[in-house]
Amino acid sequence: MVDDDGLKYDVMVERALRGVLRDALGLVAERGLPGAHHFYITFRTDHPGVEIPDRLRERYPSEMTIVLEKQFWGLEVGQESFAVTLSFADLPERLTVPFESVIAFADPSVRFGLQFEGGGERGGEEGGEEDKPSAEVTMLPVEAAEPGGEKDSPARPSARSKAPKAAGANESSGDAAADEAEIVPLDTFRKK
Repeated sequence: MVDDDGLKYDVMVERALRGVLRDALGLVAERGLPGAHHFYITFRTDHPGVEIPDRLRERYPSEMTIVLEKQFWGLEVGQESFAVTLSFADLPERLTVPFESVIAFADPSVRFGLQFEGGGERGGEEGGEEDKPSAEVTMLPVEAAEPGGEKDSPARPSARSKAPKAAGANESSGDAAADEAEIVPLDTFRKK
């Protein structure tokens, strides 16, 4: 967190924001989802440590969005990862997701989202500009708070945009909602 250039605030902030995700999931694991809260979590499926069934890895080779709303079981949250069982085509599947693999987290019920760039190691690659930590806090617009469409599908590939795209959201409304999101990039605080 300290190098020749000084303190790495961007790394500290990203770690803290990933802690928000960990804490939110930890509370849900203990108490369940309160009220209308529900989560969309997009993660890199090619990140080291991600454990998903082969059939899902084939369908989502680089990233996947899962929904934690009504049908999820056995949520376990550790310091470095979380595990959860979801139903895919009426088959229960266990997923283990390292927090470092998460690239977006949203709770549309309260118009809150986090976007992580880089995501650490991807598929064994290291270094390069893409791996620099950067995170954004997003306040989702009202339109993004009401997903529609494929309610029975807990996972879909996501298109990366400024605001996390909710799985099951209508394709036509997602892009307009993303353009209206209020985003605070970490680059604002970086030394120029």
